[in-house]
Amino acid sequence: MWSGAISFGLVNIPIKLYSASGESSLDLDMLAKKNLAPIRYAKINTITGEEVDFKEIVKGYEIDKGKYVVLEDKDFEQANARKTKAIEIKEFVSEEEIDPLYYEKPYFLEPDKFAEKPYALLREALRESKKVGIGSFVLRNREHICALKAVGDVIILNQLRYYADLRDYRELKLPPADIIGKGEKSMALKLIDQLTEKFQPEQFKDTYIDELKNIIEAKAKGLKIEVTEKAPEPTQVRDLMETLKASLSASKERVPENREPEKKKVAEKKPAAKRKAKKE
Repeated sequence: MWSGAISFGLVNIPIKLYSASGESSLDLDMLAKKNLAPIRYAKINTITGEEVDFKEIVKGYEIDKGKYVVLEDKDFEQANARKTKAIEIKEFVSEEEIDPLYYEKPYFLEPDKFAEKPYALLREALRESKKVGIGSFVLRNREHICALKAVGDVIILNQLRYYADLRDYRELKLPPADIIGKGEKSMALKLIDQLTEKFQPEQFKDTYIDELKNIIEAKAKGLKIEVTEKAPEPTQVRDLMETLKASLSASKERVPENREPEKKKVAEKKPAAKRKAKKE
C-alpha cells in the first residue's frame, strides 16, 4: 500500500508497507424500506445533474467561492518529495514512555530488493537496545508520526496520533477516589487477583458476528427470534459490596468470560505466520 525508505541516520533502507490488521464484519446492503430495492450512491455533477464516472473526478481546493485549484498526484509529491517517500527516524525512546492513547494502527515493513542487510541491522539494533524509533512519514496526503519496533523477524510501524489530536479527559465529569470505602476497594482487588491470567489474545473471538448470522438464518426461515441475553443493569450503590462478594464467589467456579483454560504454551501461538499481510 506504500513504498519508500526508512531513513536511519545516513542509511536509507528501501521498504514496502503492508497493513497488519483487518476487521471481521458482515457485508450489509442498504435497501429501500418500501420495496427492498438496493440503494445506489451516485456522484452527481451539481451543474448538469448528470452522474460522473470515478475516472473523471479530480481533487480541488477552493480558494474563492466557486473557484478551485486542481491538484494532481504529482503535486502532492512535489510538496515534499522526501516526506512522501521516506520514514525518517528522528529519535529513539523507551517504549514504556509512549502512552497507549497515542497508538492508532499497526503496519508491517518488508525490505525491498537488496535491502535485507540494512533492514536486519536496524531490526536487531532496535531489539538489542530495547528502544523504538520515532519518526514521520506521509500516507494518504497527510503527515503522520510513527514508532518503529522489532517484533520477531519483522519491523512493525505503529502509526501514532498527534498530541493535539487527543482530547483532555479532565473535561469529563469523573468521580474522586475518596468516595469508595476500604472494604469495597479490598474486595475489588481480590476479584482482580482471582481473574488475573496470562494474556492470550488468540483466546478472544468475535462471537457477535456469528450470533448475528444465526438471527439472519432464523429470519430467512421465518422463525421467531427469542431474546436470550439482556443488557446489563447498573449496579446500585447500596448493593455494591454484596455484588462484589457474589462476583468473588462466582469467579472461583468458572473460567473468565471469552477465555478457555490454558492448554497451550505461549510459544506455540503463531498468529502472524498464518495470515498474509493485507495490502490496502
